[in-house]
Amino acid sequence: MMRDRPPNYSRAARPWSGSRVDRNRAHVIAGQPNGRQGDEMPPGVGNLHELDAAQAGWRPLSARPASVMKQVLWYVNRLRCMTPEEIRHRAQRALALRAERWGLRGSDNVPPPDPARACRPWIHVATTVDAANCLAAADRIAAGRFDVFALQGVELGSPPRWNRDPRTGVDAPLAFGKLLDYRNPRLVGDIKYLWEINRHLHIVTLAQACALSGDARYSGVIREHLESWFAACPYRMGPNWSSALEAALRLINWSTAWQLLGGASSPLFDAAGGARFRQRWLKSVFQHAQFVHGHFSLFSSANNHLIGEAAGVFIAALAWPCWPHARTWLAKSKAILEREALLQNATDGVNREQAVCYQQFVLDFLLLSLLAGRANGHRFSAAYQSRIEAMLEYLASIMDAGGNVPMFGDSDDGLVVGLARGLEHCRYRSLLATGAILFHRRDFAAKSGGLDDKTRWLIGEGADAAFRQLAGAGAPLPVRRAFPAGGYYILGCDFETGNEIRLIADAGPLGYQSIAAHGHADALAFTLSVGGREFFIDPGTYAYHTQGPWRQYFRGTAAHNTVRVDGADQSRSGGNFMWVRKANAGCSLWRPSAERDIFEGWHDGYARLPDPVMHRRRISLEKRERRVIVEDCLQMSGAHDIELFFHCSERCRVEAVPDGYRVSHGDRAVTLTLPQSANASSRVHFGSVSPILGWVSRKFDEKQPAATISWRGRLAEEGILRSEIRC
Repeated sequence: MMRDRPPNYSRAARPWSGSRVDRNRAHVIAGQPNGRQGDEMPPGVGNLHELDAAQAGWRPLSARPASVMKQVLWYVNRLRCMTPEEIRHRAQRALALRAERWGLRGSDNVPPPDPARACRPWIHVATTVDAANCLAAADRIAAGRFDVFALQGVELGSPPRWNRDPRTGVDAPLAFGKLLDYRNPRLVGDIKYLWEINRHLHIVTLAQACALSGDARYSGVIREHLESWFAACPYRMGPNWSSALEAALRLINWSTAWQLLGGASSPLFDAAGGARFRQRWLKSVFQHAQFVHGHFSLFSSANNHLIGEAAGVFIAALAWPCWPHARTWLAKSKAILEREALLQNATDGVNREQAVCYQQFVLDFLLLSLLAGRANGHRFSAAYQSRIEAMLEYLASIMDAGGNVPMFGDSDDGLVVGLARGLEHCRYRSLLATGAILFHRRDFAAKSGGLDDKTRWLIGEGADAAFRQLAGAGAPLPVRRAFPAGGYYILGCDFETGNEIRLIADAGPLGYQSIAAHGHADALAFTLSVGGREFFIDPGTYAYHTQGPWRQYFRGTAAHNTVRVDGADQSRSGGNFMWVRKANAGCSLWRPSAERDIFEGWHDGYARLPDPVMHRRRISLEKRERRVIVEDCLQMSGAHDIELFFHCSERCRVEAVPDGYRVSHGDRAVTLTLPQSANASSRVHFGSVSPILGWVSRKFDEKQPAATISWRGRLAEEGILRSEIRC
């Protein structure tokens, strides 16, 4: 049992008035450019490195007069989230970047590499993988066809134009990368799409095809692509030298391809031309590692970016230990990884950004670093490894019997390394399969559903035998049901069977650090699946920047299965990737038993209203009756407009029944009974744009209509709203 009492709010400050939503643009759908998270303040006002103005909706002053106030407000809000020490750091960084731009700081000199120094590989040629799938993917790439988010099979050429956004066709200029306004779509197009092809995940696919087939045609394409990249993207110039994280991801994918091709002695480097190409590639490796090492994300931007940057430098130091600098790279990056693995991930395994997609993103960085270090005699601490195991336990626990994982928080479909492909590949199951072998966990093996090709590439020839030893009966699942540090609680029965009920309640913090960039205003929301089929879901993310109304909706309270008061989000946004007023939430009671599970939680997000409102929610699962009771207590003294939302999977069919709705998913159904009140009404929204409601986004930049049940009423006094779900 757990008890925690919320703070007592007798009075609340009047809410800060931020910029309004432009409701005239609420009809925007897929096809508009999206921005990408990044690391810097807008140039010309002080390029403050890790800060991402694009995340908060920044636009240049010259874009249009109406944007001036928005930009000013963004700066005010961002400064409110900084400590004096951080402000000083960012000002110093801005001056240093300008000195670097004019050649007054830093050096372009690249020392000659020592080819005698080589790594022990941690990427293995796996003979049992689906070679046909890999070769087909490589053939598409060689023919110039790429899959980039919503663009599937798009013709980009071989090699593609590296500084061109494949979505809008805009060519970015070769200005000094760290001072380039890459958030301006008129200047660079959609930077997220541009950066995606420059992560070079496809280079790994080509290297896999070469390793499996022995066909030099694939290594020839790699050489052609890289040589064109070196020519098109000179050191420090252009959009591909504007983000340390993007450079780190290239290093990780290059190191993977380097090993698959055979390292420094690869036939690719034979003859004089091949030797020159190897020298040019190593030169760029050095430049990348030095660049990332000099631009680590710090202070309030030290989130998944910092872990990814450190992982890139650490892996580069091991893959190419051919310069004395590699010792410095190795020591600093390993120290960062050891520290940040514990800081950014709670003891119960929940990533503090409160976003499941970033949980897997960070896990990949940490696991790849672990494997690379282990292969080369640089082992990580027991605490580091234990935290990875806890993170996997969390994933195993929130995954239902059908393999579905709730889409809590932000998601941009980011991948670290291109070792797997195809719609059938589940990145969460893959992580569990790898974790099963590394930590000898039968429960992870059972939850993974089988060994995947990515794990085979990472573990090597013994992967199948090791996994078979773990297969079969495992420990009871879910692995854990309470994650108090992360704020997630699992109510349910008949786990891992066709009769499973799995409800996940959220009483966690909004997000990580002062800006909580990737958190959603979803306090006391829940998801529900029955028999491995999703019924009430978290609708996802959809877009990040340029589609403002959609971004605000998907991260807002109305897009989650919780209560909204007076049409306001629980937390107050200061920009697309910044919250300036955060709701505090907590669990006051957690009591699981054989007969019933009970969760009670609270949040104070509406204590800021002129008439403060405290929201408390009690969820109980009566297991014998297979009935969920949701009771929302709203403590207030005046009248307020109250809304309840229930977001259904896109595979669900909703029909009205007395006092509620029947929600069907195939041959399964649940019945939702809503609170009864004379001043209330309910309706089903399906793909509505005014207001935006009734959508689900399973992939970045893609959305589709799905039923959302909304209940609205005006309450004049404190009361309890009782909803019931019969499974």
